[in-house]
Amino acid sequence: MTELANALRHELDGEVAFDDYTRHLYSRDASMYSITPRGVVTPRHADDVVAAVTLAAEHGVPVLSRGAGTSLAGQTVGDALVLDFSRHMRTILSLDPDARTARVQPGVVQDQLNRAAGAHGLMFGPDTSTSNRATLGGMIGNNSAGSGSVRYGMTIDHVRALDVVLSDASRAAFDPASESALGGRIHRELPALVEKYRDAIDTGFPEFWRRAGGYRLDRLAGGELDLARFVVGSEGTLVVVTEATVGLVPKPSRTVIAVGHFRSTQAAIAATEDALACDPSAVELMDRTILDLSREKIEYAALGSILHDDPDALLFVSFTGDDTDELRGKLDRLGALWDRHGHGYHTLLAQTPEQQSALLKVRKAGLGLLMAASTGSNRPLAFVEDTAVPPERLADYTARFAAVLERHGMRAGFYGHCSVGCLHIRPFVDLSRPDEVVRMRAVAEEIRDLVVEFGGANSSEHGDGLARSEFNRHLFGDRLYEAMREVKRIFDPDNLLNPGKIVDAPSMTDNLRDAALPPAPPLRTALDFTVISGGAGPDGMRGAADRCMNIGLCRKTDAGVMCPSYQATRREQDSTRGRANALVKALTSTNPAAALADSQLHDVLDLCLMCKACASECPLSVDMATLKSETLHQTHQTHGTPLRSRVFAAIRTLNRLGAATAPLSNLPARLAVARRLLGIAPARPLPKFARQTLPRWYHRRSQPVSGKRGYSTAYHSRPLTCTFVADSFTSYTEPAVGIAAVELLERAGWRVELVDGGCCGRAAYSKGLLDKAKRQASGLVDALDGPSDGPIVGVEPSCLLTLRAEHRALLGADDQRVSRVAGRARLVEELLVEAVEDGSLRLGADTWPAGRRILFHGHCHQKAEVGTAATVELLRRIPGAEVVELDAGCCGMAGSFGFEAEHYDVSMTIGEDRLFPAVRAEPADTVVAATGVSCRQQIAHGTTRRAWHPVELVRAALTE
Repeated sequence: MTELANALRHELDGEVAFDDYTRHLYSRDASMYSITPRGVVTPRHADDVVAAVTLAAEHGVPVLSRGAGTSLAGQTVGDALVLDFSRHMRTILSLDPDARTARVQPGVVQDQLNRAAGAHGLMFGPDTSTSNRATLGGMIGNNSAGSGSVRYGMTIDHVRALDVVLSDASRAAFDPASESALGGRIHRELPALVEKYRDAIDTGFPEFWRRAGGYRLDRLAGGELDLARFVVGSEGTLVVVTEATVGLVPKPSRTVIAVGHFRSTQAAIAATEDALACDPSAVELMDRTILDLSREKIEYAALGSILHDDPDALLFVSFTGDDTDELRGKLDRLGALWDRHGHGYHTLLAQTPEQQSALLKVRKAGLGLLMAASTGSNRPLAFVEDTAVPPERLADYTARFAAVLERHGMRAGFYGHCSVGCLHIRPFVDLSRPDEVVRMRAVAEEIRDLVVEFGGANSSEHGDGLARSEFNRHLFGDRLYEAMREVKRIFDPDNLLNPGKIVDAPSMTDNLRDAALPPAPPLRTALDFTVISGGAGPDGMRGAADRCMNIGLCRKTDAGVMCPSYQATRREQDSTRGRANALVKALTSTNPAAALADSQLHDVLDLCLMCKACASECPLSVDMATLKSETLHQTHQTHGTPLRSRVFAAIRTLNRLGAATAPLSNLPARLAVARRLLGIAPARPLPKFARQTLPRWYHRRSQPVSGKRGYSTAYHSRPLTCTFVADSFTSYTEPAVGIAAVELLERAGWRVELVDGGCCGRAAYSKGLLDKAKRQASGLVDALDGPSDGPIVGVEPSCLLTLRAEHRALLGADDQRVSRVAGRARLVEELLVEAVEDGSLRLGADTWPAGRRILFHGHCHQKAEVGTAATVELLRRIPGAEVVELDAGCCGMAGSFGFEAEHYDVSMTIGEDRLFPAVRAEPADTVVAATGVSCRQQIAHGTTRRAWHPVELVRAALTE
């Protein structure tokens, strides 16, 4: 492959990668399959695509088009040269509101197109649950549909024209004809093929409209040779799409949702017919499996608070339009029908975006939440998850389906689109066990035959891929299948475009991901991987990495935090998914300790900010921060610990010394040599040390502030004590934050005990100095684990929350001290909200924060571990305050990351993604607040705006 790689590098403007790690990252998609590609190309334009197809053909190497790599049936893995369109070819070339069309490159993401179209009151009709990372090229290859297909159909219904590269590397415009020689042959031979097989085409396809399997010869049987639509759903086996013109539809101005509560899944399905009689835009099912999993995730916990009782299943019925009265009428009609026929025990109505937010968030997360139930290699797999039958037959079909699973001893989660008879039923299977592979195939064959019996489609929106292509001859019959094989030969005579999909496919049990993975070699780790998010199972660190099922939520770019480095670079290796897959490769090697110290692996992990967003936003809780920390530790064991890592790990000592020598330590020329020696970015401002530190203020003050709680038995029988952790950062550089918190607590009646004897180990942990972090953690836990059972609080989330998470991984699940301390750790905002509510703290309307607009940015670790609700609630207690919480991702600072010269540009790029523009857009009198010290530093540097800690604002709003 060296010759091909060199030729590609010479001819292409895009990146070319043939190294083992990159090839491994692209060996998987969101399916149960794994095939290592020959190499990977990220084309920048159509000329790159032509050159890649040309050179690959000259070397006899197939070509595989890929978008987000979230295919569920194995369409985007293969022994081929992968063309990843998602990094560079992601531009909306034009948008014509009058014609209601958009011209896009294949890497454009569905939500990206909808944002642009939404400005004109338009949208792209198909609405996939993966809309925040699904590319239009992938949707075209798959013929994707989504929840609104009952109204908007499938992708095939919205494609107007395509620019493609054919298998001979010629270009063609399927609008309506190609000028290339092969394109001309297609136009000559395809109509003749349709006539030759007309009888099979007329009778061989399922009558049900919602299908995404095989080649759509039925679309040509009417006489119109619309090649653009014909190749939709061909999974990259016929052409390589370089540009698409797609139709747009009017975007309804209003959505209302009725959420029926049911005592069983079958009861919910039975209510679908009444729902369809009311002309909904979507009818979606979610069973208890998904509901229970959603309650375990901070990201989706809001759903549980609005449900009535404890339903076994929910049915989401959505109505869209512009007429409010008409929509309310549909809700009323649905309610009347369900009441008349005894469907459900409660119906929740969500008529505003605020009411719908939690509902829609969980509904779209069904796949990820179900995957989170994986234990080791026992996972809910996609092999019978895409069937669809006429909705009026769905209840009987589902009962028969469930009986098949019960007979084979399989459990599964049920969710999906009742409105179009499509349920995504994913049985749990352990593919590392040969007997389970046999059982999986038996179930697949039974369900295939069941679908035929009910007049449905075996592939309704997820495509054939490696999971279902094998069955196409059985499903379509010999003659129609032969017609499809001839289609492949007409378009791709040398079988170079994604071979082995749709026709002439391998067995569905070939190339299985888990079956091919050997047992994890032994590795002694410093961290206890049995206690990290998601659990690691018997495979320890590798099991923690291998939880990733590649569903690609870490590739979203417009909401949440995960994954900030991917949002900055758009490189697969900089996503949580990419890093997890790289670690699986390293941890499967015969010497995993040596593999973890490999320089190429560290290139993959380098831009991980350890923000911990993946631990909460990834449905499978792939905790990359913990995995990176252990990897760094293993590297230090092999190569030694770099000086800069040692220095940053000693940040408490450095800050204490800096404060002790202030103001000299704050002179402009300070640490100039250290900057160069340690590789600190010249443009990055350094923190200013305070001579009056928090510990010094606390120990030198004359007496504590008095408060109602501490001095009145009307509220408590004794004064309450809380322990305040003096963190390693604000205590020496922003002591006003800690002082404000202590004064507020004391005013509320708490007796505050300051613990300032040592570091929590957070800094050492982040640099992989885990032996030092263990010593620090143990020392601090000893100091905190006293006779008091009062709360432990602090103002720096990363330090306080280390008591809850990292200390368990460092000191082990059996250390009872850790459990006791973790159980007492609370955000200081929680205590202050309680104090405001019970009158112990009174905030004045005549103070300067009152009546102000407050823009709040939460710390990543806070969002990941406990959420920001308490902080937002505290800010809202300021009289007249308008609190706006930013959804601006990670600030990009991430402790030492933003100080490091080689990371500075990425750090600022992350800040510029959403945070900086949001802050700059605010009027000058808007108050900016942030809980993290790094966040406040980054906001000041990137926007020149001061960011306050929320407790400072509350202290300023306190009436004396």
